Amino acid sequence: MSEPTDEELVAAYLKGDQPALELLVGRYLNLIYSFISRFIGHTAEAEDLTQTVFVKMWRSLKKFNQQKSFKTWIFSIAKNTAIDFLRQKKLAVSFSEFETEEGDNPIVDGLADPSPLPDEIFAKNNLADLLSAALAKLTPQYRLVLLLHYNDHFTFQEIAQTLSEPLNTVKSRHRRALIILRQLLAEKDF
Repeated sequence: MSEPTDEELVAAYLKGDQPALELLVGRYLNLIYSFISRFIGHTAEAEDLTQTVFVKMWRSLKKFNQQKSFKTWIFSIAKNTAIDFLRQKKLAVSFSEFETEEGDNPIVDGLADPSPLPDEIFAKNNLADLLSAALAKLTPQYRLVLLLHYNDHFTFQEIAQTLSEPLNTVKSRHRRALIILRQLLAEKDF
């Protein structure tokens, strides 16, 4: 007997089958947590955000269009939740606002020495660390497309549906993200 599809589990839950929801959550819990953790870069907050995603999913399940993909729908919720979190974490004041007329910035000049410590140099020798650091330098739109495609194995069509963007926009962002990522990895000074 084959596993029920996500959409069949949603329909079963809406008819009162509680274990169907548990199966659905179990199917996506690690995927959503992993996605959010990589996207925001904070594992402690990722746990809370993952819980928030599933609460939002549960509250909105009656509105879910069962003609669409549940996978792209729940990842859309996760993406929006992560982006909301990142917006809230943004600094209210930009460092550039402290620049003098000559272009000097006493705030930035007073920060600690930016050169890496020995243990940081060692960590950067690891390819995974290099890639993570380079990904962190990408804008959220580019990072999101790469993570969904390479880590979560979304097709470009699924990414377009998740992000509510045209397919060609997603493909273009993917191509530009790879170019920027290659440049960052070649420079290795991030």
